Amino acid sequence: MSRAEASPAALLLTPEAVRERAHELHALGLDHRLQHWLVQPEAMAATADLVAEVVRANYPDLTVPFHARWRHFAAGGHDRWGALRTTLPDDVAERARAAFDLVILSVLLDAGAGMAWRYRDPVTGEGHGRSEGLALASLAMFAAGTFGPGRVEAERLTDLAAADLAEGFQAGPDNPLLGLEGRATLLQRLGRTLIAAGMDRPGALFDDLAAQAVDGALPARAILVTLLHALGPIWPGRETLDGVNLGDCWRHPGIRRADGTAGLVPFHKLSQWLAYSLVEPLEEAGIRVTDLDALTGLPEYRNGGLFLDMGVLRPRDPALLQAEHDPGDLPIVEWRALTVALLDAVAPLVRARLDLTAEAFPLARVLEGGTWHAGRRIARERRADGGSPLRIRSDGTVF
Repeated sequence: MSRAEASPAALLLTPEAVRERAHELHALGLDHRLQHWLVQPEAMAATADLVAEVVRANYPDLTVPFHARWRHFAAGGHDRWGALRTTLPDDVAERARAAFDLVILSVLLDAGAGMAWRYRDPVTGEGHGRSEGLALASLAMFAAGTFGPGRVEAERLTDLAAADLAEGFQAGPDNPLLGLEGRATLLQRLGRTLIAAGMDRPGALFDDLAAQAVDGALPARAILVTLLHALGPIWPGRETLDGVNLGDCWRHPGIRRADGTAGLVPFHKLSQWLAYSLVEPLEEAGIRVTDLDALTGLPEYRNGGLFLDMGVLRPRDPALLQAEHDPGDLPIVEWRALTVALLDAVAPLVRARLDLTAEAFPLARVLEGGTWHAGRRIARERRADGGSPLRIRSDGTVF
């Protein structure tokens, strides 16, 4: 670890900090010392049963890809990215930069869309909501040159307006999309941040990561740490420490430290989702990504909702499920931390049921094959709209 990475702020910009502090709050929950949630580990067996069942239903041969944005581009069984790739240059590095351009943009646009919004694929005529719809809309905008010809140009992002996104997302009064202004602001900040760092496109991060590879291998944590340092300034109105924007990092009094990181709980959900999504273009470019399990599970409403709906988590006050919350509210911080720790706990239980090793079935496959889809499935069974068991206000930059 470099001296710079050992600073208090930089320590929070690591997957180790996410996992360590989430498990600290989980330990408090097991000791009945959290303010808002009771942890009921006896419900974990049934949760693992459900996840294993969903994995087998989704992937009968247990050949599960990594959890990544690329899966959403194939919604409805149509390989849209595969078709678009045939139009890209033959140069391996340039193809990787284009893939980085697309997936970085698409992941940053992948915050909660709301229950009412739908995107109609102009090619197939199919309607898609939520993550799949956001993915298809972002792919179509990329292909149409909304962000630049065959690429995403940092300069173009700086003057991107909410109206531009509304058109691409087919959003309007009859098809409302949550957090539209927030998404546009995030992309504007992305453009300015890239330019300030001397990069003309998000895809320039491929060259940064390729330069870090040793003997053709790159640790997964290096992807996340690079993203957190390079893109940190894009996150609006967040916690800072020593002048460093901490991004998806929130406060909880249960985290005790003797330095400025006391009370701070990092999650870096969108950044980790992005790190997972960069694995495939890196490997297609000949860079082997190692130690994928250094990254954590994603604390969002499908994974977190799974543990609520299965009874692993129970609110101390049932009224909590009827209220609307901001991302920094204490019940949400606790819920997200518990989700990270519980994903770590459920993974070996799922592997045991599938008779697979951690090497064959890392957390990235547990997430893709099971927990995310299991959370969606049980949400549909429990609620007519299939939404989250918790109501969270979205500004387009967290959930």
